Formats: sequence, structure tokens, C-alpha cells
Amino acid sequence: MNQSQNALIIGASQGIGLGFVKKCLETPSISTVFASYRHPDTAAELLTLSHQHCDRLICIPMDITDEIQIQEATAQIQQHTDSLHFVINCVGLLHDSTLQPEKSLRQINSENLMRYFQVNSIGAVLLAKHLLPLLQHNQRSIFATISAKVGSIGDNKLGGWYGYRASKAALNMLMKTVAIEYPRKGANAIVITLHPGTTDTRLSKPFQRNVPPEKLFSIEKTVSQLWSVLENLEQTDTGEFFSWDGTRLPW
Repeated sequence: MNQSQNALIIGASQGIGLGFVKKCLETPSISTVFASYRHPDTAAELLTLSHQHCDRLICIPMDITDEIQIQEATAQIQQHTDSLHFVINCVGLLHDSTLQPEKSLRQINSENLMRYFQVNSIGAVLLAKHLLPLLQHNQRSIFATISAKVGSIGDNKLGGWYGYRASKAALNMLMKTVAIEYPRKGANAIVITLHPGTTDTRLSKPFQRNVPPEKLFSIEKTVSQLWSVLENLEQTDTGEFFSWDGTRLPW
């Protein structure tokens, strides 16, 4: 790995994103960690970390469904550096107080589908668009986005979860396409999507009942496993879809 690297963790207020921030802070070769959050009231631990590591951790408010906020956040990063070496997008939507994954066609509506795509798909490619200048350098760099195995069309044997599945499949296609364009624009970043496995976070909480204990990962274990995948990537891996154990997933 190169020395004096810079990392950007998007969606860092909790869960896997916050776990990646902690991992980056434990990694001596990473000199500066940029971390985005949407609301300060749900980012208390992250903001406390920023006070404890004020020389290395810079927190930036950003909602990836708002392109202007992405532009502003990118400009803020550029005030500190002209290069990023790790970009890890951990933003994802499966459910909230008004949204639950569909079990059948009768539960589908266009408003909910649009929300899934806005958060899980469109935001990621807007990040790729605006962060491109920070990845146009010759050092090893990675642009990774958390996807999900249920976004694999080839792996879909159960059906259901229309919006979440489709938005993650769209994410995979968008990132595959970014991986093709980036080298043409002078960005040598390895662009991949990652399946983290079922992690004990707020996102998976309502769906953990039938998960075997050995398949329900702590945040620390998930981050450690995904970090190992990132460390072992080769340039030829760009545009691929990896599971937490390093295996390639079908599209």
C-alpha cells in the first residue's frame, strides 16, 4: 500500500460506515479520513470521534440524493487534498418507518421504487461523477460501494423485495460502467461493488430471525472481512462484484 493515503467513507454515521471510519483511523498509512453523514443527531459517535481525532478525521454533511450537496462536499475535500485513495460508499436503504421491502406485486408503488433507486443506485453514480477529479492520479486507489447479494439476477431464487433487489442490480450495472469509463478519464481506481453478508445493523435488524448465528456478522467482523477483500484487489478486478469472503458473485 502507498504511504500517506486519504480515505472517504460515505454514510459514516453508523453501522458499516462508522466501522470503516474506525478501521481507517487504525490504519497508519491513512493520513486523513473524510466521513460523510446526513444528520448530526444520528451521528453522535462519529462527531465525537472527529473531536478525538481532529488531526485526521474530517466530517462532512452530505445527502447523496442531493447532487448539489455532493458537489459541495467534493469541493470541501478538495480544500484539503487533490487525491483520494479509498472511497467506500456505505449508504443503503432497505426499510424505514414508511417503507418495507415488498413481498408481492400488489405491494409495489412507484414512489417507493423511486426512493430505492434514488438512495441505492443514483446516489452512487453521482458520487462517481463528482469524485472523479480526486481519483485522477497514478497511485493505487479503490472506489467501492456496498451492494447486496440479493441484487444478483443470477442468484435470485426466492423473488420478492422488488425495489431493493432492482436498485442493487442497477447499482451493480452503474458501477460496472463507471469501471469502464474511469480509465479513459485518467482514473486508475479499482471500481467494485461489495456484498457484506448479513451484518448486525439497523438495516438488517427486522430480518435476522432466520439467520444462523455464524452467518450474522458483527460490524467489526464485516469491516475486517471487507477490508481484507480491498487489500487483495488487483487492477484486473475492477468492475467486479465481490462477496465478503472474496468470492466473485454472479450478475
